[in-house]
Amino acid sequence: MDGKLIIFSAPSGAGKTTIVQHLVSKFPAVEFSVSACSRELRKGEVEGVDYYFIGVAEFKKRIANDEFVEWEEVYENHFYGTLKSEIKRIWDRGHHVIFDVDVVGGLSLKKKFGDKALAVFVKAPSIKHLEDRLKKRGTETTESIARRIGKAETEMEYAVQFDAVLINDSIETVFNEAHQSVESFLKS
Repeated sequence: MDGKLIIFSAPSGAGKTTIVQHLVSKFPAVEFSVSACSRELRKGEVEGVDYYFIGVAEFKKRIANDEFVEWEEVYENHFYGTLKSEIKRIWDRGHHVIFDVDVVGGLSLKKKFGDKALAVFVKAPSIKHLEDRLKKRGTETTESIARRIGKAETEMEYAVQFDAVLINDSIETVFNEAHQSVESFLKS
């Protein structure tokens, strides 16, 4: 079965991961696509659950072998991407795929899959909110926060290219809006 694809993209700290986790818990036929990345595993992350952690050399080898449906070098030698085998795994189970990906990856997926994909952009109420959320994570350095905020300012310009834009200023409201968007898309 070739199912549908639901893409959630946002700058770091906007809340896309929380929204995607909520949706996976509410829609039994929707399964999370685990992305691959070349960075080190962070405390609390699990291989094959949060990401497929592969080194830079292996990532580049898989790019050369055309194993990714989309990939990006987000920062120097920090690659992220979606393995073709991951989408096939989920579709083979009869499920729809939901993604939690960066903005460029989300647009690449939407371009590739067209009407089979719903692309949703999640915005924080402001850049200041993003910065506060990144600080609260406790996983970021001052430098990485500055880098992510700089990237977020650029990413916000892409919001108009998505099928829907949600502003995450109330978790209940954004959960409801996301749920309605996904439910409507899956019924179409």
